[in-house]
Amino acid sequence: MENGIIYRGPSLLDGSPIIAIATYSNRNRKTGTMVQTYIIREDMDPVTANRTGADAAICGDCPLRGIANLAKPKGQADARPCYVTLIHGPSLVYRSHLRGVYPDATDPEATAAIGYGRMVRIGTYGDPAAVPADVWEALTMRAKGWTAYTHQFKAKPDALTYAMASVESLDAARYVWAQDGRTFRIVRDVAEIDPAREILCPASAEAGKRTTCADCRLCAGQMTKSPKSVAIVAHGNGKAYA
Repeated sequence: MENGIIYRGPSLLDGSPIIAIATYSNRNRKTGTMVQTYIIREDMDPVTANRTGADAAICGDCPLRGIANLAKPKGQADARPCYVTLIHGPSLVYRSHLRGVYPDATDPEATAAIGYGRMVRIGTYGDPAAVPADVWEALTMRAKGWTAYTHQFKAKPDALTYAMASVESLDAARYVWAQDGRTFRIVRDVAEIDPAREILCPASAEAGKRTTCADCRLCAGQMTKSPKSVAIVAHGNGKAYA
């Protein structure tokens, strides 16, 4: 099975209607060939959700969402530093969903079939904490491995079991480390990395892109043998706001 809707129901963050769609893709050069997962509002397109602040249902209080602006007739939130380009992957997936492209795969066996023998990226767009953990357990139960990131490490600390805490400051990283969690931290320069606790993302440009996320497999929360966290220099949209 190549793709499907693996969750349809209320967001665990605010109760709004959301869906999680998994699709097998080799289009992302940094991640490599992986099952990509998109967590989106079911009742509105991703750009509108972001502009109006309704993306809290799938992103929570993530500071990279930007500033909601209800006065704008179109476009995304103001000063949005998130590296995910909404008009690309998320919007394409949403439009495909409206056309009925994705079959229902909410049964655990159907979900597991999508991840079978593959690497999985939990939360290509959207925070995995918005979706029940048993959905991710089903998707990864027969997978080679996964990567996952969450900004909801205070509200949903259980997510640190399988996800890296996405942080933008050393203070936030230290908070997570004190909870025995691992972090994926955005820095402005390689010199900011704490060599005792962090390594530079091996798939980043600064590390020479010596591997892909699919091969690296470091970003799996506490479910990895690596004791170190990961840091990456701000890139894409985020570079302008670092």
